[in-house]
Order: sequence, then structure tokens, then C-alpha cells
Amino acid sequence: MAKTGKSVFFCQECGYESAKWMGQCPACHAWNTFVEEKVTEGAAKNARGIRDGVPKSRPVRLSEIESGSDERYLTGIGELDRVLGGGIVHGSLVLIGGDPGIGKSTLLLQVCLLLSAKGVPLLYVSGEESARQIKMRAERLGGRDAGMEIFCETDLDAIENVIEQKKPGIVVIDSIQTMYTADVSAAPGSVSQVREACGRLLRIAKGSGISIFIVGHVTKEGAVAGPRVLEHMVDTVLYFEGDHNAAYRILRAVKNRFGSTNEIGVFEMQQDGLREVENPSEFMLHEKTKETSGVVVTCQVEGSRAVLLEIQALVTRSGFGMPRRTAAGFDYNRMNLLIAVLEKRTGCDFTSSDAYINVAGGIRIFEPAGDLAIALSLLSGQKDLVIGDDVMVFGEVGLAGEIRAVPQAALRIAEAKKLGFHTVILPRANMRGLGDAAGQRSAEGIRLIPCETLREAAAAIRKGQ
Repeated sequence: MAKTGKSVFFCQECGYESAKWMGQCPACHAWNTFVEEKVTEGAAKNARGIRDGVPKSRPVRLSEIESGSDERYLTGIGELDRVLGGGIVHGSLVLIGGDPGIGKSTLLLQVCLLLSAKGVPLLYVSGEESARQIKMRAERLGGRDAGMEIFCETDLDAIENVIEQKKPGIVVIDSIQTMYTADVSAAPGSVSQVREACGRLLRIAKGSGISIFIVGHVTKEGAVAGPRVLEHMVDTVLYFEGDHNAAYRILRAVKNRFGSTNEIGVFEMQQDGLREVENPSEFMLHEKTKETSGVVVTCQVEGSRAVLLEIQALVTRSGFGMPRRTAAGFDYNRMNLLIAVLEKRTGCDFTSSDAYINVAGGIRIFEPAGDLAIALSLLSGQKDLVIGDDVMVFGEVGLAGEIRAVPQAALRIAEAKKLGFHTVILPRANMRGLGDAAGQRSAEGIRLIPCETLREAAAAIRKGQ
């Protein structure tokens, strides 16, 4: 019997389905996100059915489930293993997103080459490149004799049949937006096609214990293209960040069912592929500006790793009636708030000055521990004060001008000590947490300047000059 189809409207943000077009999605409240697509009865039946190749599940007791350290593949790339929580979990579904050309396919191909050298059966499915193009890229990465298998196909039914026949340990799908199934009449990359493809891959991963990596395109806002439900279906969501003009790349986990979402992996793009950066602090500060006003070093903690960053502030006389504010790598509204606190609590006048903030290297600061460094860099730029090259600053700034404690102060001090810094300006409340043995060891041989208010911190940098 011929399949009948009908028009259905889908929200591109959350995947909400409606029989008619709506201006605002009732599920996620996004505006103008509904698109019309054709669906068939066969798609609905297939979504509810289970293919013969995937074993049917049954309820089991928790005590009957076996677990052990062999449930993960170690890729041999330490930065990736850290972000994944200790390796690739068997039967996991991992989504990797990022801007075009950022290095998603390169990283996954490197992982495949390393694991295939260890004897792990792999299937690399590409819907965007030919087998010859993948061979050329593999040779550039040094994997001429790898035993991995390449399958260039976009038909999801054919891909599923090959997976059932080969039974690989790891499958890479590059990319999910190019995959399609004949059961859904919409075009590849549409909401219904992407959701159907991800649902099938999820059943394969959980039913057969195969680890599957999915490459996802991103929108101009930086989110994975397609329905938001795609991120909810997978186990792990990784984002590749970085400036195309810079050599470094940052891999960040925004969702991880098997590990922390605070870890980052730092890579450097080279001619022969991505290389790990084992000491990101040294990498970010190797071109640090010296003997210049407005330059301050701070420390950002990502999971178990502390990274030192250079903050640059430029404060100049404004040529217009309304001063200009620009922030790169830091929240713009937070910058305006800190300027207001400086004006109110320290007496500095920014009403006739343009202010620019830049986090050198292109990294973004998310945690409030960078507030004090931003404030002191603005103060340094406005007063033309030079803060010493051996000074590191961290702390959260409140609206009353107080400096609040931040977590993991001992880790930040230890990282500053390791890179040769001799002075640390920190919240006075954090001094109580340094009373234990670990805190005392990290603070040995380094001068600590505790401050309670912005006025005290401003006086400390003036005295240091």
C-alpha cells in the first residue's frame, strides 16, 4: 500500500510538532522557528518499531548489571579522554559540534587511526567526502596503513545494514545533517530527518553496545543545527571552539552523562593534525605583554585544570558624547557593571573615556573569579599604572565593592607558582581555606596580598608600582 503523507510543522529549536504554523513555540517559547515538512506513516511506524538487527531489551536487576574499567576505550589523546570523563564509553552516543574547518573531522580521524592501530574495529561513515579525500587526509595525519574501514554513504538504511554486518566497536558519522532515510519525505538536514537519524543511531548504540560519534554542523549563533532535541538524545555533547586565525583549539563538554562538564581539552592545529597542549597556561602566556599599563594575569579553573590568562584593558579619552565599551572574551554587561562599581566605590571617572577589554588568546572567561582582574586592568589603564609581570590576580567583585571568595584558591596559587609568579592578589576570605597542608604547600615561596575591597586592591597595585 502506498504511503500517505501530510504536512506537519516542527520547531527548529526544540522539535515541537504542530498541525499548524505558530508564531511562538509553546514548548520553548522561541519566535518564528516553525518550518513545514512532509511526513509519512512509514516514518511513524519505523520510529515505534525495532529493527531485527538490534536485540530486544528486557528488564534486569541493578545487581545483575556488570561494570568494570574495561567499559571505556582509551583513545591515546589525553585531552580528549579527559573531556570524555576517562575515555569512550561502550555504547555511548557522542555529538561533536563546531564551526566549519575548526577540526572536528580531523580530530575524529586521528582518534580512528590511533584506535585502529590498537586493533579496535572501526567504521568511518562520511556523507561529505569521498574515500579518496579521506585517504589523503589520513596520509597527512600519518595513518597510511590503518585498518579502519571507510564507507561513503548518506542512506541511513544502507549504513544500518553495514553496521549490522561488520559489528564495529566504534562508528563515526560525518555528518548527521547529510544523513537521510526514505521513510521520511523531508530533505536531508531537516528537523524530521535529523531527529529520525539520531533516534536510529541511538537505538543501535544502546542495543548493540557500539560507540557512535556524530559530527553536527552549527548555526551562526554557535548552536548545533537542527532541533534542540538532538542534544537531549545523545549522551555527550562536545563543542570545538577557537579562532581560525589562531593555532589553538578548545574542546569543551556542555553535556556529559559519564563525566564532568567542567573539563576542557586544549589542542594546537599543526600541519600534521591536532596536537595536545599539556600546559595551557604557558601556551597562553608565551607572548605576554610586559611593562604596559592595563595588563593583568588571572586564573580560570576548568574542571581539574587551572589556566592562567592575560587580561588587556585600554582606556582612552572619548571623542564623542557617549563613551564606547567593547569586551572580547568577557561578558559585556558584566564589564559595564564592574565599571559602575569602580566609579562608585573607588572614585574613578569613566564617563568621558572609552574602555576596551580583551582576553588574550581568544579564550572566554565565564566564572566570576576574573572580576577582580578585569577591574584592576581597567583601573590600571585609566590611571596608567603598570602592574608587575610577576603578579597574578583573582577574586569576585560584589556591588558594594567587596571582594568575595572563589573556589579552589590553592589550585590557582599553585599554578601561578609553577609558572614563576611571585605575588598573588586574592580575596581575604580565601586565606582561611589555605590553612590546611595542601594550601600551605601551594603558598610556600609566593607572596599573598589579601584584600577585602576594591580600594585595598587598588592601593596594593599602586604600592607595587
